[in-house]
Amino acid sequence: MAELNIVLYEPEIPANTGNIGRTCAATGARLHLIEPLGFQLSEKAIKRAGMDYWRELDVTRYLNWQDFLAKNPGAKIYMATTKARKAYTEVSYEPDCYIMFGKESAGIPEKILKEHPDECVRIPMIGETRSLNLSNSVAIVLYEALRQNQFSHMKLEGQLHHQSWDEVQA
Repeated sequence: MAELNIVLYEPEIPANTGNIGRTCAATGARLHLIEPLGFQLSEKAIKRAGMDYWRELDVTRYLNWQDFLAKNPGAKIYMATTKARKAYTEVSYEPDCYIMFGKESAGIPEKILKEHPDECVRIPMIGETRSLNLSNSVAIVLYEALRQNQFSHMKLEGQLHHQSWDEVQA
């Protein structure tokens, strides 16, 4: 079973973190938050965006980047950044890898990126677009990693609520 990890480096906007938490809960991904956070986890904005899923979420907080590294030795970390030289679809995501995203205003610090050039990936965009919304970016890359791992633990078929797919319409 794929046990993917989403890492948010110093997230600033509570609604983004709430939406990402909801996406993690829906996919079984673990969420890692590297402090400082730009908000309190109890804020109303996070609740509105996905806090009702928070109790179903495997979330870990870290004091800083060094604390994260110390508590996750040997982790394979892919870093999503607009500065990367290759697309997020050009790597093979291991079932237990970490996919890291930077804070909304500045991304992942270049010092960290420079230490991991082969693990940096980007979402292609046209023109001079600075970036996509953080929660959208997480969903895009996470679902590619899940697809590569055959959606290993996920429900692949849905059911109608008031009808049956097997009923023949006359």
